[in-house]
Amino acid sequence: MLFGPSGSGKTLTLQCLAGLVRPDRGRIVVNGRTLFDSTAGIHQPPQARRLGYVFQGYALFPHLTVAANTAFGLRDRPRAERDERAREVMERLGLGHLAGRYPRELSGGQQQRVALGRALAPDPELVLLDEPLSALDAPLRRQLRDDLGVILHDWGKAAVLVTHDLAEAYQLATTVVVYANGRVIQSAQKSELLWQPASESVARVMGIRNILRGSVLKAGPEAIQFRWRGQILEAVNSPTHSYLPEPGSPLAFYIRPEYVRLIRKDRAGPDAGHHMNLMNAAVAREADAGTVWTLYLVLDEPGEPAQGAYDLEVEVPKLVYEILEIARDRHWQISIHRGSIQVLPST
Repeated sequence: MLFGPSGSGKTLTLQCLAGLVRPDRGRIVVNGRTLFDSTAGIHQPPQARRLGYVFQGYALFPHLTVAANTAFGLRDRPRAERDERAREVMERLGLGHLAGRYPRELSGGQQQRVALGRALAPDPELVLLDEPLSALDAPLRRQLRDDLGVILHDWGKAAVLVTHDLAEAYQLATTVVVYANGRVIQSAQKSELLWQPASESVARVMGIRNILRGSVLKAGPEAIQFRWRGQILEAVNSPTHSYLPEPGSPLAFYIRPEYVRLIRKDRAGPDAGHHMNLMNAAVAREADAGTVWTLYLVLDEPGEPAQGAYDLEVEVPKLVYEILEIARDRHWQISIHRGSIQVLPST
């Protein structure tokens, strides 16, 4: 999965893999076959690379039927073989009953399957997908994201998918390559990427919120204590096992909005075993996101808020928002578990 903002170089990378763009230098090797090598002067043409390509918006041929679109990449095969392979692919993708229809007569999901069928029919070694869901509305996008994952799994094909949608990356990918300004800034398993971004730059490209800066008070192999906005906080995840930041050095960290806890006022005081990194804050503003409310908190601490108009962005489920009557009660004590503060490596 190639992930990053628009213009960061993801589609250009895909085009280089496909042979549609010739790189200035480097090598491209798929399953041991060298497709491009600037030093050796190798540049395989697109038709010789055995790669399937699903374009953004699908790019189906409007004057061809579903069957003809599916068989388009099989033009060099005998007619009987071409028809049989197209029929097999359409049946596996649930398109057999639509073989005679044209793209304009298909739903968005059906068009996606035809585009995938056209890419899969020649039995490619690798499938390239350029933001195949970007033009769809949100409900259809979620549905087709599920379908796409199932299809790729069932066909057992390796795929490189371009996206700037983090949810898409996490649902469909095993490895995520993060791009920024034409460069790869991290490549990692998706689970590692979420909790261990390699730098503050990676965290920002991923859209992680509450990226903050403090100064180190003391650091050990198991915990880091630091000062932020007049508060002394502790995190139990050190940046790496290879170094420890020096006291007084700057520290970048982030706190995921859903991990900030509001302390209920109708119960006994904070439990030291569960509530840590305690602070007092007021709700400066809020936003209704449907199933959750986003609260923008300002600490009861003199000085400018850490993020301009607020210190922390916090997410609470709608039910919690209503039970706690947050619309009426604007001042809260909050708790952040030590393991929920993610310290970013120094760069």
